[in-house]
Amino acid sequence: MPQTVTLRLLPAQAHDSTAISDAIAQQLGIHNLAVNGFYKTHQSIDARSRQQIWYNVTVQAFINEPFHERPFTAVQYPNVSRTKHRVIVVGAGPAGLFAALKLIRLGIQPIVLERGKDVRARRRDLAHMNKTGEVHPESNYCFGEGGAGTYSDGKLYTRSNKRGSINEILNVFVQFGADEKILYESHPHIGTNKLPHIITAMREQIIAAGGQVLFEKKLVDVTVQNNNISTVITADGDSLTANAVLLATGHSARDIFELFYRKGILIEAKPFALGVRVEHPQHLIDSIQYHCPIRGEYLPPASYSLVHQSMGRGVFSFCMCPGGIIAPAATAPGELVVNGWSPSKRNNPYSNSGMVVSVELADVVQPKQAITPLSLLAFQQSIEQQAFKVGGGTLAAPTQRLVDFCNYKISNNLPDCSYIPGVTSANLRDVLPAFIHERLREGLIAFGTKMKGYYTNEAVLVATESRTSSPVRIPRDTNTFQHPQIQNLYPCGEGAGYAGGIVSAAMDGEKVAAAIALQLSSKY
Repeated sequence: MPQTVTLRLLPAQAHDSTAISDAIAQQLGIHNLAVNGFYKTHQSIDARSRQQIWYNVTVQAFINEPFHERPFTAVQYPNVSRTKHRVIVVGAGPAGLFAALKLIRLGIQPIVLERGKDVRARRRDLAHMNKTGEVHPESNYCFGEGGAGTYSDGKLYTRSNKRGSINEILNVFVQFGADEKILYESHPHIGTNKLPHIITAMREQIIAAGGQVLFEKKLVDVTVQNNNISTVITADGDSLTANAVLLATGHSARDIFELFYRKGILIEAKPFALGVRVEHPQHLIDSIQYHCPIRGEYLPPASYSLVHQSMGRGVFSFCMCPGGIIAPAATAPGELVVNGWSPSKRNNPYSNSGMVVSVELADVVQPKQAITPLSLLAFQQSIEQQAFKVGGGTLAAPTQRLVDFCNYKISNNLPDCSYIPGVTSANLRDVLPAFIHERLREGLIAFGTKMKGYYTNEAVLVATESRTSSPVRIPRDTNTFQHPQIQNLYPCGEGAGYAGGIVSAAMDGEKVAAAIALQLSSKY
């Protein structure tokens, strides 16, 4: 049996198999020839010391016994083309794709409806938007195969252990083409450039197993009979039926929320977070986090996670992208939204992160004003429209140097920025409401004391980061995951208010798929 060995290694050692074998032998007090091989089970960086950065590495070591590769059992997907049960999965983001794969494993045929295009065609629309500023309402950074997760850095870590098995999700990613490093790194990351190939492989598996994946198939209506959805109607006039409907439409599908509200299907306003993207030169973040002027070749681009309490509300970093790019994430003309992503190597010269403040109903609803489930959605939309206006009526983003923002000063000029449509100097107080602006200001100043060098005019704030999560929740039963009014409707993922990233959405998709299978087996 292999032995579990935990090592403390220099960065160069952690990337050298021979050095790791030698360290194993030294730790165990044996000859290095007794170490016949190893594989990593955990790896993290300890950069707390100003004198030396360490890698903490745990391995399974094979001592005086034959080496065996990391155990990996591929998931088998049966053919479900002739099964008696089928489920309509609305949305081909992480929740929808993993739900579809799980349904197949459970012997149920998924019919995946995606309003946008396949990932290759989607990429062409993104290039057109970056070049011209024209937003395709159904094919953009939020809509299309893979959902918003495809172009949001590809981080694969979550605090949501209670939702399900993180390892199961990671194993599925590896099966469809992800590097096995995601199985042991403390902060696994695939990269936006590699995710499209993985998502394509998932789609091909769904189809090979007898499921369906239909693109440019936007849900526009449902008919409800006897507390069940009897028909799903798409924009091209098709009517589809199934035993159940799993709704995984993502946080930006406002038309779905509006449809449900019109039809009297229960939805609720949900707090979300609003702010900006803050971008620093990556070398500056490296020097702060690694306590050295130049990052060593065996260290990855540094990241950070920051939080500060301001006036009873949290100011916090969100979706930090080392070596990343700021991208336009609007889903409709006349709106301006920014998000961040990184390629697999994280080798761009900038780092960016959302810097946001939570927004509650009490912040946006005036006394005697009617409160509706869409109140926070309407507020979110109004901020995005205002950002578009302040930016000059294009996708050029209102931007301010960080120190200038905190000093209430419009920046006379702006440094280079990764945001391809371009930036324009503006007073972000004209975009952000005072309760957001002032908390951000206080938080940024505080972050400058926690990270010496963070508070600098080399950094810029780019507005507006507003799609952190859904401003609407679609309620569901805590045990069955069914909607309280409609028995065969299963809200799922980030858009329904139950996830906050690729992994948590994928886990929620699998969990809801399993609940559907259980319900169907008890009914039929």
